[in-house]
Amino acid sequence: MGKRYCIFSAQFLPHMGGVENYTYNISKELIKRGNKVVVVTNNTTASPLRENIEGIEVMRFPCFNFIGGRFPVMKLNHQFWKIHKILKKQKYDIVVINARFYLHSIYAARYAKKQKIKSICIEHGTSHLSVNNKVFDFIGGVYEHFHTAVLKSMCKNYYGVSEACCEWSAHFGINSKGVLYNAVDLKKIEQLKADDKLNYRESYHIDNKATVITFTGRLLKEKGIYELISAVEKYNEKHEKIYLMIAGEGPEEEFVKNHRSQYIIPLGRLPFPNIIELLKESDIFCLPSISEGFSTSALEAAACECYIITTKRGGTKELVAGEEYGIVMENNSVESIYEALEKAAGNTILREKGQEMCYNRLKNKFTWEKTVDELERLVEEKDFDYYDEIRRK
Repeated sequence: MGKRYCIFSAQFLPHMGGVENYTYNISKELIKRGNKVVVVTNNTTASPLRENIEGIEVMRFPCFNFIGGRFPVMKLNHQFWKIHKILKKQKYDIVVINARFYLHSIYAARYAKKQKIKSICIEHGTSHLSVNNKVFDFIGGVYEHFHTAVLKSMCKNYYGVSEACCEWSAHFGINSKGVLYNAVDLKKIEQLKADDKLNYRESYHIDNKATVITFTGRLLKEKGIYELISAVEKYNEKHEKIYLMIAGEGPEEEFVKNHRSQYIIPLGRLPFPNIIELLKESDIFCLPSISEGFSTSALEAAACECYIITTKRGGTKELVAGEEYGIVMENNSVESIYEALEKAAGNTILREKGQEMCYNRLKNKFTWEKTVDELERLVEEKDFDYYDEIRRK
């Protein structure tokens, strides 16, 4: 018999980012297995208060959008209390909290405790939220420690989407119980790879023998987009020209557009099928991020058999598990990226071996089926800390 899952995610569709993608995909896989899923989120996009998205029941709290929508905070108005009353009447087998940082998560943990429902919190980050202002970043860090202390008093079970996320949780005195990996829908990607409707190399007059580097994701400073562009420009001054194709949108979009050239090609935000086609035509995927939970973009690149260059920060190094798999840089300096490009751009034998090994590792470890297998196992466990607390009362 199916179980009832209540998943709290501070943002959800139609807004799409890493946490939203994770929430959507585990929900879809759970429903496919006969479970019922309700996603409780914040209304950051002026969407309906309640709706059904592909079998997922969605409830949205009204909210204020702080930090450009990166930090939604619930409004305690009549719409909030309407959703709150509906939730109080529901019975769930587990509350899943994505992710630790938001006030939304405090509400979720308190709700689970009051309703006597087992709960888990899943960490998606590996650093404090940054707005690139030292004073505000310091205040944000202090707030996050206080916030986490409150959350820990109500939720006792913590996981990460990567081992790196679990290590970051330890910074807050959290002893994570395991990993519920970020993943990809490999079957869907394989279907899209078989479709040859698009051809980016042809559209931009790039020879099939030329080396194409690709970056996909939010255009943020912490993603290393400045350093990546500089490294490619430096490489092209000294070596046979390579191409950098950049797909995404964000605060640094204007910076990227200002560096447009024959060899640096901004593409803006692309729909998912186009992303897969772009990655399929690429040789190297480069993610020089200084803050990352476990990049969905890197997993998609591995599924499209790109050679991966990344940094030690975050979970991507758990995919690129050794030198034979790809390149894991110590940092995201221009020099580090340049040296990685020197090593990989002209070495097809190196790249082909890494592409094959990363693809096989992805197939065996980082799929939604495997993540949901583990989540369903947790629902059946009887040794959650919360139940120990109930027994003591």
